[in-house]
Amino acid sequence: MAIEGTTEVREKRIRLGMVGGGTGAFIGAVHRMAARLDDHFELVAGALSSTPEKAKASGAELGLDPSRSYSDFKEMAIREAKLKNGIEAVAIVTPNHVHYEAAKEFLKRGIHVICDKPLTSTLSDAKKLKKLADESDALFVLTHNYTGYPMVRQAREMIANGDIGAVRLVQMEYPQDWLTENIEQSGQKQAAWRTDPSKSGAGGSTGDIGTHAYNLGAFVSGLELEELAADLDSFVKGRALDDNAHVMMRFKEKNGERAKGLLWCSQVAPGHENGLMVRVYGTKGGLEWTQKDPNYLWYTPFGEPKRLITRAGAGSGPSAARVSRIPSGHPEGYLEGFANIYTEAARAIFAKRKGVAVDPAVIYPTIDDGMKGMVFVDACVQSSRRNGAWVKV
Repeated sequence: MAIEGTTEVREKRIRLGMVGGGTGAFIGAVHRMAARLDDHFELVAGALSSTPEKAKASGAELGLDPSRSYSDFKEMAIREAKLKNGIEAVAIVTPNHVHYEAAKEFLKRGIHVICDKPLTSTLSDAKKLKKLADESDALFVLTHNYTGYPMVRQAREMIANGDIGAVRLVQMEYPQDWLTENIEQSGQKQAAWRTDPSKSGAGGSTGDIGTHAYNLGAFVSGLELEELAADLDSFVKGRALDDNAHVMMRFKEKNGERAKGLLWCSQVAPGHENGLMVRVYGTKGGLEWTQKDPNYLWYTPFGEPKRLITRAGAGSGPSAARVSRIPSGHPEGYLEGFANIYTEAARAIFAKRKGVAVDPAVIYPTIDDGMKGMVFVDACVQSSRRNGAWVKV
């Protein structure tokens, strides 16, 4: 995938390691597919499970050299850092409570970190991790993968260019239905850890998918959150974490407007699978994007008919073109958007290899985006405990 009008020189693949993501893990497989799509990474090592037998079997299944298939991420970090051809980057795809300890071991050895969201399971760990990342020469990339969709980049570009005027309203939604029943009690692995405060953190749906919706709204609009009021619920009896949240937001003033936001995330909304969407309304018009039709962006200039902008089609700008692979009309989806985050990370790593500045066009979520997500979850929990009181962020 090359920036439109240029030819990218093929760099030697980045040697990648992985923590978590062993046999049967959903997000680990997604990360591996995303890393492979544009052929910038090669998986060469892994600590794929905390269970030694499973780690070994998972490594064999993926064709890893047995000597580089580890049962402990600290051992992996120490050994790989000493190898002449050790890993240059690591993908951390474990449950949330492992993120801090794992990332710490690799960052302090100068190994780039690509970490799944949310940043950590606690705000205190997030603060410690940010300090480590800021002090390290290694890159820290957070996989808020929805910012990789071409038409999300298009919406961001249009808002930055003033096409809808000053932003007044941001509507964010991410409903699912998979936790409508108490499946965590049945032993379903994904449900079990995501509803366990010791592994997931203080937020349930807020941390799992609410952070995605919030990040998407902030990324597209360019706004900074000032305060929020949240109403969190655990509708399923016995569930320790929220499975539904309604959040009102007040953003910092920008372009003479103090925008308001409304976020709904739910994992108990039958009929919704992964219903992520964002709407942004300004003084001159509005934009709407939904994940179910990711190649389409609806644009409505005030007082004019609604217009459809398609990925790589008429009206699509350079920010969308640089993260598109195929002509318009051929759909690109979730995996391609996820791969765009890996490819942006690769471009930044290649620049680091050469000792040159990263191209300003390269965009990927950073440790700062991760901190904003953790602060968002913490503020939601605080507000809801205080009967929906407004909480400064």
